[in-house]
Amino acid sequence: MSVNHLPSDHPTVNFGKVGVLLVNLGTPDGTDYKSMRRYLEEFLTDRRVIEWSRWLWYPILYGIVLNKRPQKVGKAYETIWNKDLDESYLRTYTRSQAEKMAQHFKDIPNIVVDWAMRYGQPSIRSRMDALQKAGCEKILVFPLYPHYAAATTATVNDEAFKALLAMRWQPALRTVPQYSDDPVYIEALANSITAHLATLDWEPEVVITSYHGIPMSYFKKGDPYHCQCMKTTRLLREHLGWSKEKLMVTFQSRFGPEEWLQPYTDKTVEKLAKDGVKRIAVLNPGFVSDCLETLEEIAEQAKESFEHNGGEHFTHIPCLNDSDDGMKVLNHVVRRELMGWI
Repeated sequence: MSVNHLPSDHPTVNFGKVGVLLVNLGTPDGTDYKSMRRYLEEFLTDRRVIEWSRWLWYPILYGIVLNKRPQKVGKAYETIWNKDLDESYLRTYTRSQAEKMAQHFKDIPNIVVDWAMRYGQPSIRSRMDALQKAGCEKILVFPLYPHYAAATTATVNDEAFKALLAMRWQPALRTVPQYSDDPVYIEALANSITAHLATLDWEPEVVITSYHGIPMSYFKKGDPYHCQCMKTTRLLREHLGWSKEKLMVTFQSRFGPEEWLQPYTDKTVEKLAKDGVKRIAVLNPGFVSDCLETLEEIAEQAKESFEHNGGEHFTHIPCLNDSDDGMKVLNHVVRRELMGWI
């Protein structure tokens, strides 16, 4: 009986592993103009992010936005840049989350944990390739968003599936669904609130849960994001035993001329101060890690606005980041979604 031997130049084939890929929104490589422009161009040309006609949007993007906005956003990033590692805190935290998750799964030898960014580096495609070459026949893609939105979760999934198009040997792929009402997540948020407030020598009259906004037009097309945000805060209220007046919902980070989900965070913070509220706290349940939108837009800009309009005490409650409770949530979700694979 003859045996067909593989050719001597046949590459080594790894197999039998399961990959977990944590994916967050993205980060510029630096705060300089070129780095910011490159990052913003990738972000703002995504059809999931800006759904306008290209004929309408591109003249605005390339004629105005990418000429002016890189300097403005770069200056904002400079105020919250991780100077020790010369990178954004989103990169710092996402890497740390992947490293801590790898430690959590160290007793399961066939699990490989990696991380990527939807915009910027490391790219989803590069890390999918690396996981496949490492022998991952199955990959769980985890968009790091507790709430589903087409402009966040869907665009991560799109990019992951696009990466498969270039692969001869495609791994099986799973994506993590939203977990906005998961009891482990709600408990972690509640713990973060009570632990932070315990460090203060004053008590907030109002606590705001500020979520990243989306245009109203996206909501009207059927995006479930708004409903999931409202449910998270409702479950938090029930867990803490607070009223609607004590724990509010607002939406931040609007961009362009369209109407976005309301009430707006900046307008609400200003109004509360003008109405005589002296002490508030703000947290961002929709962000897994602190980033520009939490550290600069809330902890700096919202604080300044509140105090300028008559408020006296303002505190930002940090995101879960790579804290013990934060990792408990991420590990819990991954274990649940890996059932049947490990």
